[in-house]
Amino acid sequence: QVQLVDSGGGLVQPGGSLRLSCTASGRLFSIYTMNWHRQAPGNQREFVAGITSGGDTKYADSVKGRFTISLSRDSAKNTLTLQMDNLKPEDTAVYYCNAFTQDLGATADYWGQGTQVTVSS
Repeated sequence: QVQLVDSGGGLVQPGGSLRLSCTASGRLFSIYTMNWHRQAPGNQREFVAGITSGGDTKYADSVKGRFTISLSRDSAKNTLTLQMDNLKPEDTAVYYCNAFTQDLGATADYWGQGTQVTVSS
């Protein structure tokens, strides 16, 4: 199994920046991709950004050029970071860290507890 802990959310004014972090522990070798998703009130959870174990990245069109995902690894943990710049009110949501794993022929999704991001003046 993989354990995920999200942190870094908060209240920021439009045009401001925030950095989210997610610490992954457990069966790290099984992680294929790590991603950020978000869910605004009344909306479905949506993909924001992702990074593979090989370093390939992907972004939702709505955040391209404003958000940057990165991943650092050591023997004990993975740390997933989402740098969010030029934030807009429509970025307000609960942000969730996600790990997609492949292990012994089985796949699984793991989720962090979520961290609230509010963009408002």
